[in-house]
Amino acid sequence: MSRIAILIVAAGKGERTGRNGPKQYEPLAGRPMLRRTAAAFAGWPVRVVIGPGQDALYRAAMGADALPPITGGARRQDSVRLGLEALADDAPDFVLIHDAARPLVSRGVIDRTIAALEAGAAGAVPMLAVADTLRRKDGDVWVTVPRDGLLRAQTPQGFRFADILKAHRDHAHADATDDVAIAELAGLAVDAVLGEEENLKVTTEKDFVLAERLLGGETRSAMGYDAHRFTDGDHVWLCGVKVPHDHGLEGHSDADAGLHALTDAVLGCISAGDIGQHFPPTDERWRGAPSWKFLDHANRLVKDKGGRILHCDVTLICERPKIGPHREAMRARIAEILSLDIDRVSVKATTTEGMGYTGRREGLAAQAVATVRLPGSD
Repeated sequence: MSRIAILIVAAGKGERTGRNGPKQYEPLAGRPMLRRTAAAFAGWPVRVVIGPGQDALYRAAMGADALPPITGGARRQDSVRLGLEALADDAPDFVLIHDAARPLVSRGVIDRTIAALEAGAAGAVPMLAVADTLRRKDGDVWVTVPRDGLLRAQTPQGFRFADILKAHRDHAHADATDDVAIAELAGLAVDAVLGEEENLKVTTEKDFVLAERLLGGETRSAMGYDAHRFTDGDHVWLCGVKVPHDHGLEGHSDADAGLHALTDAVLGCISAGDIGQHFPPTDERWRGAPSWKFLDHANRLVKDKGGRILHCDVTLICERPKIGPHREAMRARIAEILSLDIDRVSVKATTTEGMGYTGRREGLAAQAVATVRLPGSD
């Protein structure tokens, strides 16, 4: 039986997603994308090429049982060559080189690539026909490009190990976008095998959303409600913002009804009870506590389940204080606590037209709705 090694290239910075760190370490439906990619090759020895300074990210993503990483270079082809060199002392017959940003690769694509190598091909690459009409700009004129014979290359790209190692050594100074280009420079014939549309490369934030949709999972929404009585004071806390007022709010913590309602909504999405179960009003630790700690706790519980908050909406119900002047600050504070884009946070206000306890200005209330995305069972 042929000896096969898997080399996953994960040395990039992944900046086009707009996220804080390299995309390959970011969670995808509850698991780091790199870990999902490596899991697709279960049963084969997997080595990962990472960027300089990414060791801690690699350990956090892959766990203690993963094989040690290989440090890559400035360009993708430099990283591949360094990865191949690391395998050379115990050289396999074939190597499959795969992008960390293609976590949805199927066993069918992998098996077809290996089958082509075992049938005698020097190399094999999954390919898909171009379906869209292509155009290029020639001066001020758009020219249609015939798509007959045009194919899109994916990974894993498989090769006889000795051949592709020599090709990378001989053409280390060439500029190539993938390993097939290096193989072609070395005169190696590469066969095409059938790729799959689902084997997408995750490059932008929209790709993350599409990949999560393809992986399955579920979206849940839940509602929270809270109310507090006015008492003596000169300010109230609402949605994490200190708002001047001629009264305060009575409560065990800082009595932030907006954050309390939102915390309950988030807890409801994961069926984790209510705020009183997690922060009992009989516990002196929470006397006067800032309510952002409660919301942060609920958010961490969602993340522990592999989920993420997609959107939240808070409605404050009171005659006074006026919410409008503070609305944007409230949205910004909630976005900060939950690490959300501000366009995923809504804060609204309404009155009861003088009816009930809020109409009589005895207190105020808040209701909130949160929407959470949770991973499927994999």
